[in-house]
Amino acid sequence: MIFLELVLENFGPYLGRQVINLCPKRDDNSRPIILVGGMNGGGKTTMMDAIRLALYGHRAQCSTRGNLSYSDFLTQSVNRNALPIDNTRVELVFEHIENDQPMEYRIVRTWTKKPKDGKDNLGILEGDWLDSALTNTWDEYIENLLPLGISNLFLFDGEQVKELAEVEAPPPVVVEAIRSLLGLELADRLAIDLDILVTRKRKSMANQQQLANLEDIEKKLSSQQSDYELAKQELCSIQEQLEQTREKQQQAFDKFVCDGGKIAAQRNQLESQLNYYNTKVEQIREQMRELAAGILPLSLIEPLLTQAQAQAEKESRASQAKLARDILQQRDQRLVDLLTALKLPAKKFDKIKAFLGKENQQIEQEAGEVKDPWLGAEEEMFHSLTNLLTYYQPTQKQLAEEQLAKRKNLEADINATKRQLATAAPPESYQELEDALKQAQTELAQAQAAYEIAKRRCDKLGYAIAQTKKDLARYGEETIDRKNDQHMLTASAKVQQSLKVFREQLTLRKLNKLEHEVTECFLYLLHKSDLVHRVAIDTNNFSLSLYDLQGKLVPKHRLSAGE
Repeated sequence: MIFLELVLENFGPYLGRQVINLCPKRDDNSRPIILVGGMNGGGKTTMMDAIRLALYGHRAQCSTRGNLSYSDFLTQSVNRNALPIDNTRVELVFEHIENDQPMEYRIVRTWTKKPKDGKDNLGILEGDWLDSALTNTWDEYIENLLPLGISNLFLFDGEQVKELAEVEAPPPVVVEAIRSLLGLELADRLAIDLDILVTRKRKSMANQQQLANLEDIEKKLSSQQSDYELAKQELCSIQEQLEQTREKQQQAFDKFVCDGGKIAAQRNQLESQLNYYNTKVEQIREQMRELAAGILPLSLIEPLLTQAQAQAEKESRASQAKLARDILQQRDQRLVDLLTALKLPAKKFDKIKAFLGKENQQIEQEAGEVKDPWLGAEEEMFHSLTNLLTYYQPTQKQLAEEQLAKRKNLEADINATKRQLATAAPPESYQELEDALKQAQTELAQAQAAYEIAKRRCDKLGYAIAQTKKDLARYGEETIDRKNDQHMLTASAKVQQSLKVFREQLTLRKLNKLEHEVTECFLYLLHKSDLVHRVAIDTNNFSLSLYDLQGKLVPKHRLSAGE
């Protein structure tokens, strides 16, 4: 399998039609190694993505796709400067040996900014002709030629570091490390220590009943926090199982497609279509038999009929000339006698006689054109033969040619449908593939349901913890703080508020400085000067967000792998 040419039209950073020769030659010597150079964002990785997209379509593992649906990925792959009416096009020409002969195929995928049904339009050309059968079975064909599972061994780049940048938010361990590096954990630790101090103070100031109530609330809060931590761990475990189940379902679907299960599922439809084509072919054959029972076979002797028509026409003209010859000679003689009696001048008289002689000579030639008439066709037969050759025969031939063309197209459709049925999995294998796919889909649905349940449990526990903390604070305010010394507790509340403001201001100050440094360094490396204007860091989870000159959010998948 040799790649010959890559065509990109309004795809990614490539505006307009760009043709890339992947098999250059110099002095009749091929150059098997091609070096493509460019700055970050110049379109190098886009070329590799275009090859993957052309080969595998919605199954392609492109660098900028991430978790996007295929429809969203196609939309974001359109060049942002392309007109709304322009099509985006990716073509890949490759050579493959079949039956000891080199075959050249051209894969063509086109779509618009709003893809119809969320899909692209696929066409497979063999030379200059569209191969409809290969187009319909392309997923199975390319899976046999270059399976998707091993394609990364051949179609890859070295920018694997992009996987870290694609994470929407850093893991909790990284967040805690960032807080520690920025010194933000000191304010959090002070707030926690102050809560402990206030709790101890309330215990020392409370009576026995109040102390028991406080301890019950604290035990409840501690139990809820323990349950919450366990629920979070369970949620993480279920999420990992969900990802594994999703990958297993995708593998089952890929196996279902490559082993012919997809076509086997359409077997009844294809067989009905094949029966329809066969019925249409039989109808055309019946029409051809009716044509053969008419005047169509006379086309086999059309040259003889044409000769007969010409002979009949000659004999008709000769017969008419003979009939007119005697009458015209008698008339000419009377005319000459009249002119003689009128004593016309000799010069004019000679001209008239010469003219009459010339006319009579022409009639004599026509009368003698056929010396021995052998056809003897009547006038009615001559007209019937003329109508047959000029109207009926061409009409019948054209109708027969149209029927033959229809039959040829139907036979091509029949062969294509038979090839599709030939690639379908046998019933027993199809049942195994279908059962495996349904099992994987069922497991995926169960894993998704378990994940939703675990997530709701975490949310519910989080809400309960917040309510318990409110109850604890309200109990202290309503029972203890009103009866005992309010100075320490009031002061601690003010300190907590001050710590909250201090923590927010410190975070903003640290992150503003960090945002400035990150933005400056990133823009120095970035070569898309009009794409990113500012890098923002979230104060809660330290995730990065990119904004353009208009203040709009720029999705990270718009960047190249290097960026």
